[in-house]
Amino acid sequence: MKQGMSLGRWAWLGQAVSGILLVVLIALHWVAQHWVASGGVRSYADVVAYLRRPEILALETAFLVVVTAHALLGVRAILLDLGPDRRARRFLNLGLGTLGLATVGYGLALTLTIIR
Repeated sequence: MKQGMSLGRWAWLGQAVSGILLVVLIALHWVAQHWVASGGVRSYADVVAYLRRPEILALETAFLVVVTAHALLGVRAILLDLGPDRRARRFLNLGLGTLGLATVGYGLALTLTIIR
């Protein structure tokens, strides 16, 4: 019997935790972006000014990271249901990890470009 948790169990746990965090972050995003704004809608300039606040930037960054992780863990689970061999699973994990890092990096780069 193996000691500790396998990658699959960690991924399952990550999917479950990210799902819970996603519900919390969606609620915070919705309140911060729509309830606080007069009329429920912000202009482009209002969004830029709002994103320049460090706590809001942290909230939106966390939202980006969690939604990306949750989505890619879901894709991984679906693709693993197809029964790939060990080499394909390794490639899948590496590819999805790289895609996740690229997605978060691109989202952060766009956000920082917008708020400058």
